Amino acid sequence: MRLEPLYQRDREQAKEEGRQQGEQYLILRLLNRRIGQIDTSLIEQIKGLSIEQLENLGEALLDFSSVNDLELWLNQHLG
Repeated sequence: MRLEPLYQRDREQAKEEGRQQGEQYLILRLLNRRIGQIDTSLIEQIKGLSIEQLENLGEALLDFSSVNDLELWLNQHLG
């Protein structure tokens, strides 16, 4: 029995999770800088985004001027 493929998959999964957490951290910092402190419910929604969604949010937040813009974006992209 070879364990290498399982080990490789676990490494790749850990790598993706690390990337996602890094993107979440950066997006949250940028949002705090752009529109101020955001509440916990919005933070939890952001933490539930995929990497692709986080990247899209990262671009969109450059146009945000208030927390309402973030709420609108989340409602449009999370359904």
